[in-house]
Amino acid sequence: MPKRNNRVRFHIAILMLFAIVINYLDRTVMSAAAPIIAIDLNISPEAMGWIMSAFFLSYACCQIPAGFLADRFGQRTTLAGSVTWWSLATGATALATSPIGFIFARVFMGIGEAAAYPCNGGITAKWFPDRERGRVTALFDSGSRFGTAFTMPLVVWIIAAWGWHAAFFICGALGLIWVVWWLCVYRDPEQHPSISTKELKYIRDGQIKKEGIDTIQPMKWYQLLKYRNVLAMCIGFFMLNYAVYFFITWFPTYLMKERGLSLTEMGILAMLPPLCGIIGQWIGGWLTDFIYIKTDNINLARKLNLVSGMLIATSISFAGLVDSIAIMMTLLCISYIGLAFAGSAIWCLPGDVAPRNMTSVLGGIQNTVSNCGGILGPIVTGYIIGATGSFMYALVVSGCACAIGALVYLFILKDIKPITENQTTL
Repeated sequence: MPKRNNRVRFHIAILMLFAIVINYLDRTVMSAAAPIIAIDLNISPEAMGWIMSAFFLSYACCQIPAGFLADRFGQRTTLAGSVTWWSLATGATALATSPIGFIFARVFMGIGEAAAYPCNGGITAKWFPDRERGRVTALFDSGSRFGTAFTMPLVVWIIAAWGWHAAFFICGALGLIWVVWWLCVYRDPEQHPSISTKELKYIRDGQIKKEGIDTIQPMKWYQLLKYRNVLAMCIGFFMLNYAVYFFITWFPTYLMKERGLSLTEMGILAMLPPLCGIIGQWIGGWLTDFIYIKTDNINLARKLNLVSGMLIATSISFAGLVDSIAIMMTLLCISYIGLAFAGSAIWCLPGDVAPRNMTSVLGGIQNTVSNCGGILGPIVTGYIIGATGSFMYALVVSGCACAIGALVYLFILKDIKPITENQTTL
């Protein structure tokens, strides 16, 4: 007989966390290795900007198909295939010898990574009561900070020991190990062999929507685009991603070229903003759940995180205006805390707003638009650097994006509740 317990959902949450850790480890190994690759292969800043953005183009384009597949065929199969795909693409990146080669590898990686967040959004909607959504979202999304933070020292160490090619091979192998773990453990709640009747009842009784007990979807995915809240979710997340992907793509180069740090110094300091972001993420997840439980006001619970977090993140604008490295790092850490604080509520919204059995596809829609910020940001930053020889104006633009995001969440995002067919559209 399989062992019965009341904590199966927390094992699922840990699996979700590690999926995102590996997701970000693999996508940011390029930015950590970029200064060395640029020297080794004589790649210009403009070309490197296109290489970094190539990932986000395919990643954004595949979000909606990935979310559709997850809702239609299940998150277990979809996420396993996704992690396998991107892990192989990560290893293949080491074989590139030109900008075109890197662009092709990054495109294929983006296709694979597209399913991670839509799947996790759908899994959260199935496996956790609504009052735990903020903390679980904060936990798995903090994997992006872990992945970003530990990529830097890990990749620096691997490069120093074995060269930049080895970094891609080793990071790709970690994803394949995760896939085996995932397939051994994950099932939907009603099919899981280790879940107790008590835990299943606790989960389902705590949900306004009960996803996964059937496959009925009340509307087509494209009909979601008619709703004001969906557009607000997309635009606000676009602005956050524009800022956050500076840290994922250009930040190591900024520290070495603009601030004159060595490879080792960069590896250490580049950890600090995402590590601070983990704290901001966990506090944000706890706070949004706490306010929801105490007030039963989901609008207050989500918007407090979204608006205040995006306003705090505007501190990135001032980082390029100061000479002190200590003050610069403090401002960037504060900005990342704000981005992460807002992020803990951003990935609650698909579960809060989506019709039943459509959380993954709504998450995919939100992430499609948001990652256009990932496409645009590295390219714009690359051209700003090429034109001015400085990162200062690029940082100011990122801060302005955060301010716009705060206004969108404050004034355009309205009553947060599940969409129904008879609900008023735009």
